[in-house]
Amino acid sequence: MNPYILTTLLFGIGLGTTTTFASSHWLLAWMGLEMNTLAIIPLMAQHHHPRAVEAATKYFLIQAAGAAMLLFASTTNAWLTGQWDLLQVAHPLPTSLVTLALALKMGLAPVHSWLPEVLQGLDLTTGLILSTWQKLAPFALLLQTPATNTTLLIILGLTSTLVGGWGGLNQTQLRKILAYSSIAHLGWMVLIMQFAPSLTILALLTYIIMTFSTFLVFKLNKTTNINTLATSWAKTPALTALAPLLLLSLGGLPPLTGFMPKWLILQELAKQDLAPTATLVAMTALLSLYFYLRLSYAMTLTISPNNLTATSPWRLPSLQLTLPLAISTMATLLLLPLTPATMALMAL
Repeated sequence: MNPYILTTLLFGIGLGTTTTFASSHWLLAWMGLEMNTLAIIPLMAQHHHPRAVEAATKYFLIQAAGAAMLLFASTTNAWLTGQWDLLQVAHPLPTSLVTLALALKMGLAPVHSWLPEVLQGLDLTTGLILSTWQKLAPFALLLQTPATNTTLLIILGLTSTLVGGWGGLNQTQLRKILAYSSIAHLGWMVLIMQFAPSLTILALLTYIIMTFSTFLVFKLNKTTNINTLATSWAKTPALTALAPLLLLSLGGLPPLTGFMPKWLILQELAKQDLAPTATLVAMTALLSLYFYLRLSYAMTLTISPNNLTATSPWRLPSLQLTLPLAISTMATLLLLPLTPATMALMAL
């Protein structure tokens, strides 16, 4: 892709998200989401592969449906209350519609089916943008929606953690597994949103860091399914040794960074007298952990039957930029001891 066009599209994605962040008017927030959608679609279809075009088309249709629903909800709210302010959604009907529209835009279960299919058709770089940056604008709106639909959010959160765990069990494609991982993590975030918004932001930031490093590992090794993971030893031995820790951090095991948000969310749910809910989401985390362990096993404990010439790529100098991967890997593995400082920062 022409670098000028690429720069313009990336600027459009950034501007769309920033517009939604800065808006206090429903129409302006909706416009930011639309800019976001329109800017990423050419990035999705840039390789002109049938799967990429199909993914871009599916994404466009789903996002258009979500945007139409959001516009309808905000118009209904303006009709009922007489104003367009983002924080003044008083009636339960527009509140529920806004929540469902944003759930559709992010890929929360039960309106999640498009996300694995779309992510599977993209290259890993665009998939990374879709899994991380594209979640920010809908999350900003969802956080600002008044807390009148707690039950709906808990149902969405529980369904997402269940679907995200179950859906990834029988997958062999890494991008689909990461899509179900995304759905499960979003479920954890939405579950705690009405009780402790700062924990939602913390969970989102840690998820972005962990997903960033995982996508970059797969991109560096050029792996897109479980079978090709076994060739990682020949390409990047040191990184392959660290990769299981990245995956287990995504699964939420101590003493890795991914344990921090899960631990704090379970604690907060118990404080809110939601012990059965906390127990259920803790059990669904085991489902996700199973497929992360499966990936770890395939990557580190199996070696591809290489010939002699195929066992030496690690000796060759890499031309890929590895600094972002190094920073995000360290953050994914080592941030748990900073939990008290992070909580103090979130409370400011």
